Amino acid sequence: MKNLFAFLTAALLSTTASAQTFDHTHAAFTALLKKHVVVVDGGKTSKVKYADFKKEEAQLKAYLDVLASVKEADFNAWSKAQQMAFLINVYNGQTLALILQNYPVKSIKDIGSVFDNRWKRKFFKLFGQDAFLDKVEHEMLRKAGVYNEVRVHYAANCASIGCPALREEAFVADRLDKQLEEQAVRFLSDRSRNRYSNGKLEVSMIFNWFKEDWAAGYTGFDGKTPPITSREDYFSRYAKLLADSPADQQIIADKKAPISHLEYDWNLNGAN
Repeated sequence: MKNLFAFLTAALLSTTASAQTFDHTHAAFTALLKKHVVVVDGGKTSKVKYADFKKEEAQLKAYLDVLASVKEADFNAWSKAQQMAFLINVYNGQTLALILQNYPVKSIKDIGSVFDNRWKRKFFKLFGQDAFLDKVEHEMLRKAGVYNEVRVHYAANCASIGCPALREEAFVADRLDKQLEEQAVRFLSDRSRNRYSNGKLEVSMIFNWFKEDWAAGYTGFDGKTPPITSREDYFSRYAKLLADSPADQQIIADKKAPISHLEYDWNLNGAN
């Protein structure tokens, strides 16, 4: 009995130590992103210097290996903000790794085939199991009832021009709400991807592919966002970003703007 107690105590201490030593600042990832991500167009979007990043592929792998070593029990003990920041960084880091493994490439869609989908390919580990990008995005980050956060669509980056900007720093728990909101403002301010024009809201295909997320009553990872019940409701909150004239802004604010979707640009978000 004494031996069993000692074993359980040691196991608990080991788990606690592991949880405490994990770097929730994700400093190693931030260092790489600050070096290789270039913010352009007044901060509305970004490009990645993949050729230079390729030279530091080993450093990215070392960081991702640390994420892969996290135990599920430790993850479950973290706050929602810590969990969500972790998962976004996993997604973005592994997407970058996939591009670098195949670089040069014109688009992420050129990687793999019909029988080897790049988003379903099990090329990394998470909680000791084979994992894939779609699992992180759709089965974890977007899973109903967990984070309930539409702004994840501005954070998880698919390495494409049409995607919201890859942030030039890692996501971190203590600034997560601010970071997500900055990502939202950046993307919704980008008139090449979201705008009021020709009497309608012309917005990214993201708002079509995942429109159920904007109708689910989500209140954000911290439960503080007023429930989002429709895309019209959501866009009304950002009317001043989506249109220039007060009259057009009022149409959006009144939820009367018809919605159409712009073609998505899958070309690589690479810098020359």
